[in-house]
Amino acid sequence: MKPGLAARQAAARLLSAVTESRASLDGLLDPAGGNPAFTGLGDQDRLLVRAILLSALRHLRVIDAFIDRLVDNALPDGARALRQVLRVGAAQILYLDVPDRAAVDLAVSQADGDPRNRRFAGLVNALLRRMAREKDQLLPELAAVTPNFPDWFESRLMAVYPAQSAAIVKILSEPPAIDLTVKADAQGWAERLGGMVLPTGSVRIGRPEGPVSGLEGYQDGAWWVQDAAASLPAQLFSKLDGLEIVDLCAAPGGKTAQLVLAGARVTACDQSANRLERLRGNLERLGLEAATRLTRAQDLVAPGGFDGVLLDAPCSSTGTVRRHPDIPSTKTPQDITRLAQVQRDLLDHAASLVRSDGELVFSNCSLDPEEGEEMVAGFLADHADWKIKPADPSRWPGLEAAITPAGEIRTHPAMLGHEDPRLAGLDGFYAVVLTRR
Repeated sequence: MKPGLAARQAAARLLSAVTESRASLDGLLDPAGGNPAFTGLGDQDRLLVRAILLSALRHLRVIDAFIDRLVDNALPDGARALRQVLRVGAAQILYLDVPDRAAVDLAVSQADGDPRNRRFAGLVNALLRRMAREKDQLLPELAAVTPNFPDWFESRLMAVYPAQSAAIVKILSEPPAIDLTVKADAQGWAERLGGMVLPTGSVRIGRPEGPVSGLEGYQDGAWWVQDAAASLPAQLFSKLDGLEIVDLCAAPGGKTAQLVLAGARVTACDQSANRLERLRGNLERLGLEAATRLTRAQDLVAPGGFDGVLLDAPCSSTGTVRRHPDIPSTKTPQDITRLAQVQRDLLDHAASLVRSDGELVFSNCSLDPEEGEEMVAGFLADHADWKIKPADPSRWPGLEAAITPAGEIRTHPAMLGHEDPRLAGLDGFYAVVLTRR
């Protein structure tokens, strides 16, 4: 088999799983339990497959528009496997630093080796070669007129963020920077790693050429990767030192680590044994300790309650599309409504775990108010003894726009501007502190 061919075959197979079966890209690429076509590859091929898939999904509609522009007749309705081969080749030609000749040659070999696509090998060769010749002219033209995301996703953005939707869509097409939560000396680590300190206290760096685990401080447990917006919920508690806190949906453990670092006695819960084991491994690297419990959040029983409860609830994850570009292809508006009900059920149970003078922090990484502001408003309407404890904007200078009039936190990807788009933005997050009246 030609070098690199297995990686392209894996990329096409996984792209099909995402776009046709709505499979989660994170699950497919999980090093331990992911798709065998991916886990069976070497390290370099895995990196290449990941890069191809992220680029293909981030620019899927533009890639499809380019392919459709170059074919004389529309691809047959049943030629889904052929389109995946073309998408994988196009992602390399248009968006990755892969020699055009290699991308074309391997795509042809891939088509020729698949009985479903063998008769189209000549088409693959001609179309991708032409794409390589005409990309400088046609790509800007197509990108300017082709919507980046499915209609449902862009229409909801426009409805909820009318003034920011164009900027949000634009930044979502850029690969994200890497944010680090550091144990101490954020400015010092920013200088060591060539980054900058954000209003959240996070350190933002450009994407390294090699794995993040190779950077200074990783092996010593001096920091962990965590989007700046994701670091906000754990910062909302009024006090943590010496208090008993439960993190209900804790894996992979970034928020748990923040709570422990602030002096809390933490119980970290998760319903997935694999994810809980990953959390334990992350805490071990960081030199931090927390009690762990394998349980569903809604099944946790604690007669004495906790001083604080953190519920970072499962959601549509639409705030993380920049780093998880499969989401618009795998989620639907119906998923948002369903997940909002899941969150409400979890929030009702979480409230029962809070001691009378304690605090409940609810958060998720959705951009949609149905999973945030509206869901919490429904909770408060049904629980007259609870109220919002407003967040103090002065705690995060430069991020005041993220505090709503009611005192909730609402971030979106177009916040934290920077002249270099690769260093701009942050995940979309909703977070709120709830206390008893």
